[in-house]
Amino acid sequence: MLALSELPTCPGLFYGSRARDGILSRMRIPGGILNAQQCRTIADLVDRYSTGCLQVTNRANLQIRDLNSPVSDELWQDLLELGLASSRVEVDPIRNIMASPTAGIDRQQLLDTRPLVKAWDDYLQTHPELSELSPKFSIGFDGGESVSIRDLRNDILLAAEGRSAKSEIVFRLHLNGETGILIQESQCISVLAALASTYLEYTKNRSRIDGKKPRLRHLLADWGAEIYLERVERNLPFVVQRRSIASSEKSIPNHRHLGIYPQQQSGFSYMGIALPLGRLESKQLRNLANLAQNLASGTLRLTPWQNLLISDIPNSQLFEVKQQVADLGLHSSATRLDSCLVACAGSSGCASAATDTQSHALAMARDLAQKLTIDLPINIHFSGCEKSCAQHRPIDITLVGIQIERGHEAIEGYKIYAGRKDLPFGRPIFPAVSAAEMPGAIERMLQVYQRFREPLESFGEFVDRQAIDQLQEFLNTENGNLK
Repeated sequence: MLALSELPTCPGLFYGSRARDGILSRMRIPGGILNAQQCRTIADLVDRYSTGCLQVTNRANLQIRDLNSPVSDELWQDLLELGLASSRVEVDPIRNIMASPTAGIDRQQLLDTRPLVKAWDDYLQTHPELSELSPKFSIGFDGGESVSIRDLRNDILLAAEGRSAKSEIVFRLHLNGETGILIQESQCISVLAALASTYLEYTKNRSRIDGKKPRLRHLLADWGAEIYLERVERNLPFVVQRRSIASSEKSIPNHRHLGIYPQQQSGFSYMGIALPLGRLESKQLRNLANLAQNLASGTLRLTPWQNLLISDIPNSQLFEVKQQVADLGLHSSATRLDSCLVACAGSSGCASAATDTQSHALAMARDLAQKLTIDLPINIHFSGCEKSCAQHRPIDITLVGIQIERGHEAIEGYKIYAGRKDLPFGRPIFPAVSAAEMPGAIERMLQVYQRFREPLESFGEFVDRQAIDQLQEFLNTENGNLK
């Protein structure tokens, strides 16, 4: 463990980072998959060293806040033996490897990406020189699942497209956008290694930016994708294929992992469980692990949407699993306001935040649950500042924290945006709403949507097709006089 004075800004398992609410530690879970024994050990760790709560992050990590003492060497060894700790301390801070939470069980998948996730993690563990890369260096594998991660931000994404003439799965390479490069399954690790090696050479010749290691996006801004790829190809023993860049795809809904769905394996299903803001008590994690072991395969899968799945449930056990999940105070519905709710740490945990996003988000969901019912998922994102750490693209509703001058004091408030049309947050709807007024503003937006939408139209689609003046007219009309 590092001394507190040495704590880095990006937390890992072997050392935490300072946050406003204490020391924050983050556990990488490649691909987000845990077995029951791992879950129980994590629950014991949280009970012993923290406040009994943890969070699933937007990269399917597990995050422990408010650590009260260093973790013993004995426990670190236990974590290593269970596959929960990196064998190389140096590479531990590098971002978690992302994959679909339904990898290997999705009925739509082209390929099970779990072996690729393991192969790339093994590569990282045996190449400690890659610790010189930015800890934000991120890799994602999409196997063509219905629960897709293609819309989520990764420095490098390999997205399965189909089969080659030799019947091998082919991936498209994305570098913050499509490149036109096609890679065969057997070439994936070699290509990733060359991409990382070329990036590493760049960092050796580039000074730090604001005290931090240069990101891959800085390389792309300096060189451009074509020069980068040309240099990468020099380090490959084969020639990569090129094809015209695919047309942009429609945004992918991020709620398909919630609920109960049949698996690729006949007679089995998975259940996606909502965790409001990714929060999970240690006793809930322990009980979910026991449930999964007793009634399924003993596997929990964390999602980049801060929820989790229980996989491999025999269809004959679905009713019992659903009942036991409800007994833990959890649910699998995608049409509750706390199901698709995202928030950054907020002012209680981050000095950059202007508002207490976590408490405001949960209070809003509780308040509106008493006043209205929704029949389609609504994605709502609370960001304490404009850095938007928890969500990197516009979704249905985004609230950005601000300080509002009222008289001689400043109070917490939000700018409210909606829809997916305009970057970075959507279309501006309300320029300044106090935290106290905010639930009423969201309620009015949802009422207008429910009254004027087309059948099965999502909130984002409804907002994006409206002229902004028409939308403002709807929202500024008294509820009783809505047309």
